[in-house]
Amino acid sequence: MKEQDSLYHFVGIKGSGMSSLALVLHEKGYHVQGSDVATYFFTQRDLEKANIPLMVFNKENIQPNMTVIAGNAFPDTHEELVQAKELGLEIVRYHDFIGQFIQNFTSIAVTGAHGKTSTTGMLAHVFTGIKPTSYLIGDGTGHGQPDAEFFAFEACEYRRHFLAYSPDYAIMTNIDFDHPDYYKSIDDVFSAFQTMASQVKKAILAYGDDAYLRKLEADVPIYYYGLNDDDDIQAKNIERTTTGSEFDVFFNDTFIGHFVIPAFGAHNINNALGVIAAAYLEKLDMNLVAKELLSFAGVKRRFTEKKVADMTIVDDYAHHPAEIIATIDGARQKYPDKEIIAVFQPHTFTRTIALMDEFAEALDLADHVYLCDIFGSARETQGEVKIEDLGDKITKGGQVITEENVSPLLNYEDAVIIFMGAGDVQKFEHAYEELLSKTTRSVL
Repeated sequence: MKEQDSLYHFVGIKGSGMSSLALVLHEKGYHVQGSDVATYFFTQRDLEKANIPLMVFNKENIQPNMTVIAGNAFPDTHEELVQAKELGLEIVRYHDFIGQFIQNFTSIAVTGAHGKTSTTGMLAHVFTGIKPTSYLIGDGTGHGQPDAEFFAFEACEYRRHFLAYSPDYAIMTNIDFDHPDYYKSIDDVFSAFQTMASQVKKAILAYGDDAYLRKLEADVPIYYYGLNDDDDIQAKNIERTTTGSEFDVFFNDTFIGHFVIPAFGAHNINNALGVIAAAYLEKLDMNLVAKELLSFAGVKRRFTEKKVADMTIVDDYAHHPAEIIATIDGARQKYPDKEIIAVFQPHTFTRTIALMDEFAEALDLADHVYLCDIFGSARETQGEVKIEDLGDKITKGGQVITEENVSPLLNYEDAVIIFMGAGDVQKFEHAYEELLSKTTRSVL
């Protein structure tokens, strides 16, 4: 780390990881600024509240005596990075910076194809309530505690970026095939996680039902968590209700506590087990862990709810079949007597093609399904698949809606409607909320 009067400039500061890191450095007393596109992103709200200067991309933003932290989505040919190189400035990629930064703490990385953000958020919430902890969460949230002992952070497997990290602990939620624009196969994904496992210093906490995680080899202990007798950390006596879930936890047959979480879906029980296991290995008071879990309110864009008229509207980041399944499962637990309507926007053409059948099967768990056009990415603006191709495979609907016409969603009353996606699906949600409010007012 530089001296605290140094200036860090973030190229792509509105990215979820980048905005989190900017907040961490800001709260630790460093001077921080950043640039990005002009479009509003939900991540910038906390940056603006912290009075971190935000600029639109321009090479003139780059000045002497800066350290430049570059978002992974931006190539070396980006105008600001070219300018930084010409000025001879230090340029550090996001993941490389994190790899250096975590060495000052007892670090806990959370990685996996799904569940990283929710688990990191839960981990950060629990640890900060008990010990001084800094954290970096993939929903754009970051906190830099000046006297932190622990650092909890999300470690993304995309392009093997997480191999820049050598954490003390790793919580591994699953290994699944995703990012088909980079990974060639599930075996390619597994090889990345195997390399990551070899870099962990103290212990790995892995989801026991995942066949690939069961194949991992490491020089440190691997503890498996789950609901089965062959798991080292096991949840028993589970009760799932419309207010959350509660369960007893055993570590190698030793009872370590009773826990209640105000979260829904079996996946959140498993997320909690990973967090409880990390706290147990670090000898935190289990009564305090239970107290903190009870007050965990969730993270941004993970089953975020609001009520408009008689409809329950849920915003969720789910963009992979496994995540869709988990989100609908959570909705069924909390609202067992209501219809569940899924509105889904696929993210990237390559993922849509590679997982087409799995998407259709997952979405059919809802009662009714609507689709939004495929959202591309900076790396992938078009592809050889149309949203109608996915719609043809869905039996519970699959009608395509547009931002200008969300009126088909008005067909439902006193139901749960879930807007899912990693792109800009929120614009469809906002259009629906506005239309629903107008319709309700006109009726009154």
